[in-house]
Amino acid sequence: MADSTHTADAAPDSARTQVKIVIPDDLSMVALLGSRDELLDVVEKTFSSDVHVRGNEITINGPAEETELVAKLFEELLDLLKTGTPLTPDVIERSVAMLRAETTERPAEVLTLDILSSRGRTIRPKTINQKHYVDAIDKHTIVFAIGPAGTGKTYLGMAKAVKALQAKEVNRIILTRPAVEAGERLGFLPGTLYEKIDPYLRPLYDALHDMIDPDSIPRLMAAGTIEVAPLAYMRGRAQPVFTPVLTPDGWRPIGDLQVGDLVVGSNGEPTPVLGVYPQGEKDIYRVTAQDGAWTLCCGEHLWTVSTASDRRRNKPWRVLETREMIGNLRAAHARRYQLPLLAAPVRFPEREVPMDPYALGLLLGDGCLTGATTPSFATADPELAVALGELLPGIEIRHKGGVDYVLNRVTEPGQVITITNPVTAIARELGLSGSRSATKFVPDVYLRNTAEVRVALLQGLLDADGGPVAQADRTCRVQFTTTSILLRDDVIELVRSLGGVAYTRRRMAEGRKPGRALGRDVHHRRDAHVVDIRLPEGVEPFRLTRKRERYHAAGGGGRPMRFIDSIEPAGREECVCIQVAAEDSLYVTQDHLLTHNTLNDAFIILDEAQNTSPEQMKMFLTRLGFGSKVVVTGDVTQVDLPSGQQSGLRVVQDILDGIDDISFRTLTSKDVVRHKLVGQIVDAYDRHDLQSRPRDVKQDGRASRKRGR
Repeated sequence: MADSTHTADAAPDSARTQVKIVIPDDLSMVALLGSRDELLDVVEKTFSSDVHVRGNEITINGPAEETELVAKLFEELLDLLKTGTPLTPDVIERSVAMLRAETTERPAEVLTLDILSSRGRTIRPKTINQKHYVDAIDKHTIVFAIGPAGTGKTYLGMAKAVKALQAKEVNRIILTRPAVEAGERLGFLPGTLYEKIDPYLRPLYDALHDMIDPDSIPRLMAAGTIEVAPLAYMRGRAQPVFTPVLTPDGWRPIGDLQVGDLVVGSNGEPTPVLGVYPQGEKDIYRVTAQDGAWTLCCGEHLWTVSTASDRRRNKPWRVLETREMIGNLRAAHARRYQLPLLAAPVRFPEREVPMDPYALGLLLGDGCLTGATTPSFATADPELAVALGELLPGIEIRHKGGVDYVLNRVTEPGQVITITNPVTAIARELGLSGSRSATKFVPDVYLRNTAEVRVALLQGLLDADGGPVAQADRTCRVQFTTTSILLRDDVIELVRSLGGVAYTRRRMAEGRKPGRALGRDVHHRRDAHVVDIRLPEGVEPFRLTRKRERYHAAGGGGRPMRFIDSIEPAGREECVCIQVAAEDSLYVTQDHLLTHNTLNDAFIILDEAQNTSPEQMKMFLTRLGFGSKVVVTGDVTQVDLPSGQQSGLRVVQDILDGIDDISFRTLTSKDVVRHKLVGQIVDAYDRHDLQSRPRDVKQDGRASRKRGR
């Protein structure tokens, strides 16, 4: 309270009292009472009590309850002056309204709650309900502000958004509103997209200019830090319906996914799909990484990326739209945007396999599984032959000479000699019998199995047909060579599913220098496919002693990295958008690229929400990402939707009522901060609606009876 003193004396009439207030000498009476007693006149017109001022003493005479209220008013005004808040007639009237409401909040607390200061202006709540609204934004993730125009719903929400951005609590602000007046299409209007949507977003732009330096707004919008767009354009973070998405059971088209289905997240673990939203036809871009991985998406699709500057400054990963990166993919000669890789190997369900995966890898690399002869194996490393024999029960490895080994079935006395060789039987079971060097592949039961199975299989392949490639002053990469296109693609799939990267190139058979065997030239009959591999730390590529030692002597494989190499137009396609429950919102799409559709670390405001359909409201709310806040504002009495279309804002409270982290705040005509007439107009319309409602109900009842007959 202020340092003023006041006393109450009983007047001759017991129903009336007198209160005296002494104003401290350090406070200006002119600031308290206004120029030419302008503020004192407001007080006197508001109350029936007599207010007399002499020197620094104010005397109030009137009914007991009212004199106490006037005394409290002056104490609040003195406290406002002490904080440097200038007094105006509007401040007087709002303070009186708060005192009469008999709430726990004091006017001095409400009217000094600074939200944002910009360009010499301070934005504060001006009513109790506005303070409750601002407090709700601080305490809840999603806040609905419902009330008539002029109550500060959008303006205060935007002030909180700008403050959160300045405090680095969020990375971006997204402002959106439904463009119902243009039928959500806007195609018939002349001009560019921004010229078409400008009339519907102008109120948001105007509020932004009040809170942020106008010169910096274009830069912030160009960088994607502030996005202003109609709801119809904001929703479209999408991919073509045929785009493959990785699930625990393998790849599935994104258009086939349904809510509740499991997809694979960035940590390799399954994560459920929370929402599936068809997007119609959209312009599509092909996003290609430097390792050859690529996928298709729309221009608004979201990517988690990092730049060299981000890494030097230990900044977190940022989220950009596809279109924001177009034309900005290089920093000097280096690729600018790094993409995240799997943080852990993909976890597929464990499946029983008929042969040890390391043994199968050796045979796919240097084995003969044609089925026309006894299975054989060729290697210059006896260590591999011994390991293979130990992993194949019922098989004896017989050294035929040179690098050749035969895999004979172990026979028992009395056994029929025509019993099938176990290796041949397994090869038939896996569909590998009859395959040759150019047609070998990894069976699906091994490709979609536990990380342990996949690592063992890859080790067998690399021990047989791969090796370390040491480079001066650089870490060691791993190289694998095959003439089988299928096996090449399967090895790339294995590497990527373990969190690594793989580059492939072709060595043409034509023109290549022939090899030498037994003193004669051996010409190359097929092109060779070379795969350069980098595996994440903790994944050992070799078991063969000489290769493993060389690999580690050269410093290991280093850190796999993936960068965006190009973004090119790819036509128009039917698209769909999904939302997943993963904490970082990422899911694995084609070629093990990580991407997402939700909005993390953003302050999102949906204005004029009464003009959303229930489906649009659900779509908007389920786009919420981690570290984000959502403010939804609207006036349910001003719905512009087509006749018969239900407003999403009308039904959402019934649907979400009771969820702890969601708050619904209602503002009324008493919270209008525009011209006084606005509040009076709102009240007049409310009275008119209340009076006409019974007549409407009767008419509706008669209409329903007629329909019943």
